Amino acid sequence: MNLLLAKKKDLEGIIDIIKDAQELLASQNIDQWQNGYPNKAIVQKDIQNNQSYIVKSERGDVTATAMFSIKPEPTYSKIEGSWIHPTQTKYGVIHRMAVSKNYRGKGIAKFIFKACEQMLLNKQIPSMRIDTHEDNFGMQKLLKIMGYCYCGIIYLENGDKRLAFEKLIQ
Repeated sequence: MNLLLAKKKDLEGIIDIIKDAQELLASQNIDQWQNGYPNKAIVQKDIQNNQSYIVKSERGDVTATAMFSIKPEPTYSKIEGSWIHPTQTKYGVIHRMAVSKNYRGKGIAKFIFKACEQMLLNKQIPSMRIDTHEDNFGMQKLLKIMGYCYCGIIYLENGDKRLAFEKLIQ
């Protein structure tokens, strides 16, 4: 498997995976991603900013997607709780991670985390942060398995509450 920067030609495949994830979340009665987010415009911006990543199958199909950045996340500047590493230091962020329904349970999400963490190691950036919906128990379980620590609550720009996690990268 390889984690690749997404290109414009990958947009439709990414959107299909996001739709799969929206359907999964809806089937679990989780209101995350049920209000038109993320949408095509957001993913296009991620691609333009070189922050959209994909995993492809051996056939060349897009099997997973994630936004990964080392730019500060504005909604992480305030937290009810505390980050492990000081906020003024650089950190990585993963958002909008989803795996195609045809490829779930094959370790692709773990692979994405490990690949992004390796990029941070290579740049000597000390930590990764991520947030998730309080009802998204699947992601919370994955974060625990991957060694992420619960740090507190952050609020998105629209006021939605999210559970915040961080991992020191060594």
